[in-house]
Amino acid sequence: MKHIARKRFGQHFLTDTAVIDAIVGSIGPASGDPMVEIGPGLAALTQPLVERLGRLTVIELDRDLAVRLRAHGQLDVIESDVLRVDFTALAQRLGATGLRVVGNLPYNISTPILFHLLDHVAVVRDQHFMLQKEVIDRMVAQPATADYGRLSVMLQWRYAMENVLFVPPESFDPPPRVDSAIVRMVPLVSPPAVDVAHYGALVQVAFSQRRKILRNTLGRWLEERGHESNFDLQRRAEEVPVSEYVALAQATQA
Repeated sequence: MKHIARKRFGQHFLTDTAVIDAIVGSIGPASGDPMVEIGPGLAALTQPLVERLGRLTVIELDRDLAVRLRAHGQLDVIESDVLRVDFTALAQRLGATGLRVVGNLPYNISTPILFHLLDHVAVVRDQHFMLQKEVIDRMVAQPATADYGRLSVMLQWRYAMENVLFVPPESFDPPPRVDSAIVRMVPLVSPPAVDVAHYGALVQVAFSQRRKILRNTLGRWLEERGHESNFDLQRRAEEVPVSEYVALAQATQA
C-alpha cells in the first residue's frame, strides 16, 4: 500500500537514485559503524546504508512507517519523536564511543533537532543531514555576511561543518518548495570550555536586534549582570567572530 506523505510530519521522500548514491558516498558508511538514522521514511537512504553497515538503528515518528521498518530484519526501530531520544543513553546501549548520526530532517523542526543533538555531542563521531539549503548556508556562514547569525555562532564553536552536496526539489516526492543540501558536521576534538547555557543566552541577546550595535543589546545585558570587559560593543552582532563570542562567554560566566 502506497504511503501518502504527511504534511504534519514535514514528509518529503527522497526518490532520486543518483542523489541517494551521492549522499551515501559522502557519508562513507563502513561495516559495523554505530549509525543512527533520523526519519528513515520509505527507506530510500536506509537500504543502501544498512547494506554497507550490516545493522542500523532508525528513529521514526510515523506509526505506519515504523511498522514497515520493523519488518526489515536488519533495523532496530525506535518509534519516537527524535527530540525525546536520549542519544547519550542510546550510545551506551549500543556500546558505541562515537555515534554516526544521519537523516533527512523535517524542515519544520530542523533547528530544534540540531540543538537537541548539541546536548549529546560528546557521544557523536559525525553527523550528515539533509536540510533546507538556506539553513545550511546559515550554519556554515562566516562573519560579516547576511547568513551569519545565532545558528552559525551556536554550532561553529563545537563543530567543523561543510556543505557537501546540493539536492534539488525534483529529487523528492512530493517536491518541497525549497532547495536542499547535505551538511557534514564533525565535533571538534578539543572544543573551547564554555558554559553552554551562558553562551547560548549571550548569543541570543547579541542577535536579538541585528541592526543595532551591540552596545544597545549585549552591552546592557552585560551591565545588568555586573560584567566588565574590553569587548568591542561598537559592532553589530554579525561582525563578531565565533572565537570572540566564546572568549566573552568564558570571561563572564560564573
